[in-house]
Amino acid sequence: MLAQPPLSLYIHIPWCVKKCPYCDFNSHEFGAHAVLPEDSYIAALCADFDADYTLACGGDTVEKRRPIYSIFIGGGTPSLFSARAFDTLLHHIASTQRAGWLESPELEITLEANPGTLEAGRFAEFRATGINRLSLGVQSFADAQLTRLGRIHDGAQARRAIDSARAAGFDNFNLDLMHGLPEQSLKDALADLESALSFEPPHLSWYQLTIEPNTVFYSKPPPLPSESILTSVQDAGHALLAARDLEQYEVSAYARSSSLQSRHNFNYWQFGDYLGIGAGAHGKISLTDGSQPLRTRKHRQPDHYLRAALQPQANGLISRYTAEATPIPPDEIAIEYLLNTLRTRRGFSPAHFEARTGTAFSAIAKRVEYLRSQGLLCDTPFANGWITTTERGFRYLNNVLEEFI
Repeated sequence: MLAQPPLSLYIHIPWCVKKCPYCDFNSHEFGAHAVLPEDSYIAALCADFDADYTLACGGDTVEKRRPIYSIFIGGGTPSLFSARAFDTLLHHIASTQRAGWLESPELEITLEANPGTLEAGRFAEFRATGINRLSLGVQSFADAQLTRLGRIHDGAQARRAIDSARAAGFDNFNLDLMHGLPEQSLKDALADLESALSFEPPHLSWYQLTIEPNTVFYSKPPPLPSESILTSVQDAGHALLAARDLEQYEVSAYARSSSLQSRHNFNYWQFGDYLGIGAGAHGKISLTDGSQPLRTRKHRQPDHYLRAALQPQANGLISRYTAEATPIPPDEIAIEYLLNTLRTRRGFSPAHFEARTGTAFSAIAKRVEYLRSQGLLCDTPFANGWITTTERGFRYLNNVLEEFI
């Protein structure tokens, strides 16, 4: 029987001004002068949340109420929506939680924001709703690279957005920055990183551009840096980040302290639960009866998702906004757990593994010992028996993960 882990909430806003050529997320370009269906979409999100939250609570949102640990509003470009819209949604969610939940300093509410969609005054409006963390999609400070990436902002707008976020009271924010960009040299990549570090961000997501199927870059690949340049960028970048007091706690995530790590993403990486609401959103829900957790996926097309609001709720607890809800097979639960936890410096413990997967640690003990013998897992676990990768194991993480697949 599986225990219920912490519960987070992911909210998807699927629209963007312009689809980037590298983006494989569920984002839908709308005309520059089109009017987004903000009110109807927020109403649908409220109904979608009610259904998923009721499912997560086993049909009883009072006696079996589960506290929501964190919220992440992603997209698309969520900052296209008004602060009023998010205020309506957050207060609706708050009605299911204990008194004072929305004002709790322990609650992390993150909004993804595109620097090209934000005037300075809007930051304060978002902050007033209870949103207390921003993730700014800078990607690069170099204008030529931003043009290649199809971004709608330039380097100057990115810098102004960071300054405006701080001025509005966002002490906790993340900068999204990519490397391995088309024809990017080691010097260029480190200059971009230095630009980001000049703002002393509390958190940085620094990751390599990958070419994904069903994108423009996949059908028309740009000229990318060589493997030797990519390796040099990784090595020099990690050293620079460490020297500037940004500690790597996950493959592409760096924070100035443990309190500034992304609580929401860390719950993903610890195989926690998350409701996914909005067009195309994915979720993982552990049920109150201890049976196999469900993977959920909502209708992908925004129009289809909105039309679901007109349909009657089907029998049972599955939302009418849900396109698919399937139990995670028992043999996949342990694998998913390991694929997520080993991405972090914290790793996992035998007790945590058993509580989150329902599988005895003895089932993977021989593979753990083998990886230790190869110098990929630490010989001496952290306090409380947490098993972590060595520096070599973290560098060659795919080799570690393949041992469990």
